[in-house]
Amino acid sequence: MLLQGPGLGAKCSARRKRQGLSSGRECVSGGPAHAHVTATGRAARPASRPLAPPRVVSIDLETPVLTSNPAVVSTKKLFFEPSGQPGSPFHGPALTGRPEPLGASIDADSGAINFAIFSSTASTVSLVLFTESDLAAGRSTLEIPLDPYVNRTGDVWHVMLPSLQDDLLYGYRMGGLHQEKDKDYPGMRHDETRVVLDPYAEAVLNRRRWGQMGPNLPYGEPGVLGVMPTWPQAAAALPSLSHPPFDWEGDRPLNLPMESIVIYEAHVRGFTAHPSSGVAKPGTYAGMIEKLDYLQSLGINAIELLPIFEFNELEYYSQIPGTDEYRFNFWGYSTVSYLSPMGRYSAALADGRPVRAARDELKQLVKECHKRGIEVILDVVFNHTAEGNERGPTISFRGLDNRVYYMLAPGGEYYNYSGCGNTLNCNQPVVRKFILDCLRYWVTEYHVDGFRFDLASILTRAHSAWAPQQYDEVTGERVAMSSGGAIVSAEGIMTDGAGVPTGYPLADPPLVEAISEDPVLRDTKMIAEAWDCDGLNQVGAFPHYGGRWSEWNGKFRDVVRNFVKGTDGPWAGDFASAVCGSPNIYANNQPHETDWWANNGGRQWKGGRGPTASVNFVTAHDGFTLADLVAYNNKHNEANGEGNRDGEQHNNSWNCGEEGPSGRWDVNRLRQRQMRNLACSLLLACGVPMVTMGDEYGHSKAGNNNTYCHDSDLNYLRWDQAAADPNGFLRFMRLLINFRRATPALQRTTYVTDRDIQWHGELPNTPDWTEQSRLVAFTLSDGQGGGLYVAFNTSHQPRLLKLPAWGGRTWSPLLDTGKVAPYDFLAPDAALSPEDAAAARRSLAMWTADHTYPVLPWTCVVLVSQLEDPSSTAMIKRSASSSAGAPRSASGPANPMTWASNLISSQPPPMPGQRSPAPAPSYASASPIAAAASPTMRAATTFDPPAAAASKPAAAASSGAAAANGRSSHSNPVVAAAAAAAAAAKSAAAAAAAAAGRGPAPAASPAHANGNGNGNAAAAAAEGKRASARLNWRAIAEAEEPSADHAGHKAPPSLTAEEAAALELALRENAELRRRLQQKKDPRHRA
Repeated sequence: MLLQGPGLGAKCSARRKRQGLSSGRECVSGGPAHAHVTATGRAARPASRPLAPPRVVSIDLETPVLTSNPAVVSTKKLFFEPSGQPGSPFHGPALTGRPEPLGASIDADSGAINFAIFSSTASTVSLVLFTESDLAAGRSTLEIPLDPYVNRTGDVWHVMLPSLQDDLLYGYRMGGLHQEKDKDYPGMRHDETRVVLDPYAEAVLNRRRWGQMGPNLPYGEPGVLGVMPTWPQAAAALPSLSHPPFDWEGDRPLNLPMESIVIYEAHVRGFTAHPSSGVAKPGTYAGMIEKLDYLQSLGINAIELLPIFEFNELEYYSQIPGTDEYRFNFWGYSTVSYLSPMGRYSAALADGRPVRAARDELKQLVKECHKRGIEVILDVVFNHTAEGNERGPTISFRGLDNRVYYMLAPGGEYYNYSGCGNTLNCNQPVVRKFILDCLRYWVTEYHVDGFRFDLASILTRAHSAWAPQQYDEVTGERVAMSSGGAIVSAEGIMTDGAGVPTGYPLADPPLVEAISEDPVLRDTKMIAEAWDCDGLNQVGAFPHYGGRWSEWNGKFRDVVRNFVKGTDGPWAGDFASAVCGSPNIYANNQPHETDWWANNGGRQWKGGRGPTASVNFVTAHDGFTLADLVAYNNKHNEANGEGNRDGEQHNNSWNCGEEGPSGRWDVNRLRQRQMRNLACSLLLACGVPMVTMGDEYGHSKAGNNNTYCHDSDLNYLRWDQAAADPNGFLRFMRLLINFRRATPALQRTTYVTDRDIQWHGELPNTPDWTEQSRLVAFTLSDGQGGGLYVAFNTSHQPRLLKLPAWGGRTWSPLLDTGKVAPYDFLAPDAALSPEDAAAARRSLAMWTADHTYPVLPWTCVVLVSQLEDPSSTAMIKRSASSSAGAPRSASGPANPMTWASNLISSQPPPMPGQRSPAPAPSYASASPIAAAASPTMRAATTFDPPAAAASKPAAAASSGAAAANGRSSHSNPVVAAAAAAAAAAKSAAAAAAAAAGRGPAPAASPAHANGNGNGNAAAAAAEGKRASARLNWRAIAEAEEPSADHAGHKAPPSLTAEEAAALELALRENAELRRRLQQKKDPRHRA
């Protein structure tokens, strides 16, 4: 059965019956005493004549008493007088109340609760109270009509109730005109059959558990509240003096420098909903707290939570055609109540605790984040609400004052700049104040650190305005107004009341200015998604008021995706700019001729900002995940039940050779490489990086780039996959993020200059910016004599790069995406010992000592400048020079690229007819998540698989035996490599002799041994003795002195004859490789 609210709006409208509400009207019976109490106010006016807006005479007021509690205000004489409504079993006799603050607040002196609600067009207002049982039954418990001559000040209706039972819930019933019945009053949509929420409600209840259906009631019949089971009646919690204040333990917002943060975009439910999370309360704020140590170990210091304001997850609830699944509003971009945390993310609410307990649970999450140095940024949606268009449900704003809260056309139609049916009238003064109040509330009450504004360009659009209603002074009747009260231009176009067409982008938008200059929000991070759904794109020129705002940089995403997959075009130059923090977008004050906004209203905001203006991202919650970006050319949204018509068509993705899941080794290996390249593009660039939840371990959504409606594994973080980490990608991400945070040169507030960065090609200082360029390389100085060398090769060809020579320094390999884990990142941790990391670096010293480095296709490398250690490079330099001129065997090396590729490739598939090699060793048990913290970074975790290895010597001994028999049983690839090397070491001398022309050469195998540490004995045997020489890193690393054995040198005491032979073989291959590469580059040097 289809249960979609907006789709049934027409039926609901047909059932609506207008009920005249006067101050003496009796209510339907019900409630605890089976009799509703309707308070009687002043004498009822004739129902046939609408009341003119009353005036309140100004009198002298007491000086307010200040208080530290924002929910408590002082009493004023005028508002403490009886207003005529009698008491009830739930409260004492009503008082006049005060118009400020809006919402429900506790009076400091009396303990009474004050209610204040704005509506400029309602003719009658009743405060409606509920018990939770009556709310579930779709009926009110008590209704208190407000007297418009006593309980109204201007456009604010108010009342104060002493001795009010604070476990009740409340809402409002608003009477007035509705355009469907009152044709002369377009834009009016009051509906007395509905009870609407207070926009300032601080906690909301309609259901207690995620996905729980509302009661099955005869919705639409008189006296039955709610819309349907998926939209049951909602009500707000009262403030309570009996509820203990939350203990913040001195917590305050962290105020981390913008340039220092790494943002993690996360979904509260999706973060722990999967059973493998192992938390006590999955899918809740409490569950997220249990997993914060994971984020801390990952290096995250800011989380951006997808919407956590109250929304209805059943808004789209309907069966997905062809499946047994149902649509959910999973992401939450459809706000119901802006000051209320999402109740069904609360474990406390699900356990039956008071409604306000959800607030404390969220506060605990924020406090625990701050304890770990993690800021909390909220994704907020002030561009539209859950009420949708004219067919949507009346929940709050529409029933209160539709003309004020929404951007309307003269006929009452909704402007739809949000793509979701309505547009919040953001720059209307009342709405502007409301949004500002919301932001201040979340900062002061919840200690949040920042906000990301969804479709923020809507915040810059001119509002719609309506003339105040005019009344006949004699009869009090409404006077018909031109255009129904809409303030239009001479051409009949709706305006903001000052001649600016409604929806026109404002050069100085009042709301954005107010947010930027607000003293409470002064240190709060502001991030704009600087576009909307009607084509307005303000990236690079969003009104930032002195750099107060950062922006989601969608251009960074597009440039990185195109360059990394190797697309022809201006991508090399654009990528270089993106790496620098996009100065072409944020520093350049000369807009492109096609940039309409920057050439018009946004001209004053163009340029003049630093790298922190750019929030860099490659993926986000909507769109492909990182894993799907390299596995799919096209979106596959069939699971959404919309015929694959939904979702973005242009994804700038590349499947690496096969669409979707692949059994091909080369495709999967390339995908792993490309994922790392994209991650490096993000985390090595200046600006503020944002990582999407799940991307850190390679989460896939099966090619679905619009999973808004799935409450399933598609949107859940898979903790079991993260713990397994079969390809070491999670380890790579953890090390890369922590490396960024430890590298000041990547955390910049100003753009790099020629003193900071130099660009290179295959040769130093020779960059290639043509449209066919597939190489971007640069050195980044740390200002202290050191720095980084970074190169991205996005070509299908390998490259031998010449590194710039910095006097007295050498380049030490740190990161190489062409290698398999754990050698893709040479940092000691549970998967890679300090000795093995150092050995891997020394094994490449024959390249770096000569200021060269081999790079595979589609590979990123990072090298760190270090002071040169002559003792570790002198022998390699002399040996390489000597070997290059030595006579070469007629047979020559079986593969001149072997030495380069054996360290930077993975195990290829077997050739036809060849026996499959043993499975690659599992990486899971060596996962850094399950290991102790390394010296360079803390690795706290909340899911601990069994300890990796009890004893390395014992493991090496047992694995060596397995390797000798042609199989590997290791989870540690370092041990596996050592075992494979030991198994073949006895014949290394024979291999060396063959290479030198003193014996027969071993047969070459088309399957290379994997020298990255994941090699196995079967592959090593197929490769022959030559593989042993390449695997024996320590033979190279320990060669520290010159000697005169073979080729005029003798082996140092630390090398055996076999190891010396292996070293000699490696050096000869190196020389041969250089010679052949030189021939390839310069045909004149060919023999």
